[in-house]
Amino acid sequence: MTVKRAAAAFTPEARIKRHLRQHLADLGFTKDEDGALLLPDDSKQTVRALHRKQREEKVVENAALVAQFLPSLRQYFASGVEVQPDKIRPKLQLVTGGGLEARLFRLAALTWSVPVSAGFGRRMRYLVWDENNGKLIGIFAIGDPVYNMSARDDHIGWTIKDREQRLVNLMDAYVLGAVPPYSMLLGGKLVACLIRTRDVYDDFRKKYGGSEGIISGTVKNARLVAVTTSSSMGRSSIYNRLRLGETSYFSSIGFTGGWGHFHIPDDLFEEMRTYLRGIKHGYADLHSFGEGPNWRLRTVRAALDALGFKADILKHGIQREVFLCETVGNSVQVLKGEAKRPKLDGLLSVKQVGELATQRWMIGRAERRPEYVTWSNRSLDELIRIGSVDIPTEVDVNGAECA
Repeated sequence: MTVKRAAAAFTPEARIKRHLRQHLADLGFTKDEDGALLLPDDSKQTVRALHRKQREEKVVENAALVAQFLPSLRQYFASGVEVQPDKIRPKLQLVTGGGLEARLFRLAALTWSVPVSAGFGRRMRYLVWDENNGKLIGIFAIGDPVYNMSARDDHIGWTIKDREQRLVNLMDAYVLGAVPPYSMLLGGKLVACLIRTRDVYDDFRKKYGGSEGIISGTVKNARLVAVTTSSSMGRSSIYNRLRLGETSYFSSIGFTGGWGHFHIPDDLFEEMRTYLRGIKHGYADLHSFGEGPNWRLRTVRAALDALGFKADILKHGIQREVFLCETVGNSVQVLKGEAKRPKLDGLLSVKQVGELATQRWMIGRAERRPEYVTWSNRSLDELIRIGSVDIPTEVDVNGAECA
């Protein structure tokens, strides 16, 4: 090897290429004859493996939070013996600021086997409490949706102009699920149904009803008429046919294309940003609000292009199932501009939805699977550390299914 070739082997470009190739190999990716990535399979175990590095980074990032606050906040997480399934009464608390409620939200999100997004743009975070015992049932958060989503836009029948004008009326549930032991009682279904309540609709109207768009600069009379979410594990049995009585709470509307960046961990992403800064590429630091939700994806793509990689590296092959919650009676008509006033008839309160969901799922589940009683909140440390523990639950309700 000449001196010139030896020096080239230690350039930033060469280091990133080696890091990326080794990381993809460690995840189990191979390549087909055209150079496209191939997964060994699309099982939930494989999906968790793809997320593992990012989840480990998230746990390390929050280690100080866990060490400082889990001992005092553990009391808000129930042990199984503290839950009375027939007396569960959900109550929503909108999280504001960075105090106790915000720390509880972060701790709850750390119990899941996939890392949770921080969201972007407009955001509303909720704690779901059991009023009967003062313990945490779960959490959910809704935020600005991605601008382009074929499954959603095709289902609604949006033109580009429609989307530009009325995307403001739609949000995405980027965090959603229950924590043990409520997750073992199908509490994730209860939490999902609470999105379609008058309480959430009114909270959104108060917070964003007359807000000015950061990008458009115009004031829009936003109303929460629909919420999307997607399964973190490909297909989902939590949201599929999620109904209470005659009301559908989430319906499957298709699948994503299997493209994304979640298999690119933070340390590798930061190397890419450093490299882009070195070549004075604008995407390295183009992440202020208003630049859109796909900044990280565009940044990774820009780095791959500059390094000579094919964009196929961003096709991880995991097609997430996409779901839509029509939060009012004429959601699609409002989103298409065919109706101006949302129909709120039949939009139930948190109390009403809680009573229906408890009767539909949680009481029967407790009778069939009484092992939830053995759960202890002392196991939270291990659950946060490794993302799963030996708790009796169905495969699609492992702590929670988050989006």
